[in-house]
Amino acid sequence: MSEKTKYIGDLKAGMELQAEPFLLHDVVRRQSKDGRPFLLATLRDRTGQISGVFWDVPLTVDVWVKPGLAVLLSGRVSLYKDAIQVNINDLARAAGLDLAVFLPASRRPRAEMLAELRDDVTALAEPWQTLAGYLLLEGELAERFANAPAARSMHHAFVGGLLEHTLSMATVARFLSRHYPHVDGDLLLCGVLLHDLGKAYEYALADGFAYSEDGRLVGHIVRGIVLIEQAASQLDFPAADLQQLVHLIASHHGTTEWGSPVVPKTLEAVLLHQIDLLDSRIGGFMDHVGNDGSGAAWTARRSEMFGTELRRPDDFSPAAGPGSSGEVD
Repeated sequence: MSEKTKYIGDLKAGMELQAEPFLLHDVVRRQSKDGRPFLLATLRDRTGQISGVFWDVPLTVDVWVKPGLAVLLSGRVSLYKDAIQVNINDLARAAGLDLAVFLPASRRPRAEMLAELRDDVTALAEPWQTLAGYLLLEGELAERFANAPAARSMHHAFVGGLLEHTLSMATVARFLSRHYPHVDGDLLLCGVLLHDLGKAYEYALADGFAYSEDGRLVGHIVRGIVLIEQAASQLDFPAADLQQLVHLIASHHGTTEWGSPVVPKTLEAVLLHQIDLLDSRIGGFMDHVGNDGSGAAWTARRSEMFGTELRRPDDFSPAAGPGSSGEVD
């Protein structure tokens, strides 16, 4: 097994790669105008992602290449339309690889985020504090929640991304609870902390953030509601409060077209949806400019989320942005 020596964040045009481990995040098969087959791939490691192109793919490679696999890649880094990409010469399977080493992760220290989560939970009044603590602070579910991405690619798509996204939303929720009258701040904050709870089971880290069976068949909104209702039954949680909370979880995507079974119908539900939308958009913006390797004022690639190239903030540096790299996820 080759050890990883070159990371995406350090790649420059002209570099040669020899049996270098990467994670295949996405793979698209295409043909050129003259009929030549080629693969377009998105490669990942813990420092970010980069596009790769593999011309005249051998059948012995094409039959097994798919998203979520760890590979040993040989090729050369080149410049294409002001952005670096990898021209792939060969791919081989990388058996026995610890995928966690090659998945992008939050730049925020894990211990710092977990301490902030505990502070957010303990700031809640009862009965919200007991319910949120039961679900988020101990056990397998809490561990899954702390490691999960917030999305597969659109925003906060890295290990710890869900936790980072949730904590950012909690900061906004506390401000808006003070700014607007008549807001039940404890209900809103609890809804923020638990709104994406089901994502703890939606993605398979071992497959490079591919959707799990639970993610495909159930989805994070339904799974989150099931987890909350199961916990509530164990804790003898008040039925009226549970109904209000479940409405927040069910409606947080905002529209039925975006996957919510109901639209927001309470003040706290409206706020939760808008906070989620705002933070996912800002996260998606920062992910895109952070992953674009052109170094120019404008990104070389169009953002999938915004449908256009994006201008970097004047003082932007990748180290100051989110951990890596439409509708709300």
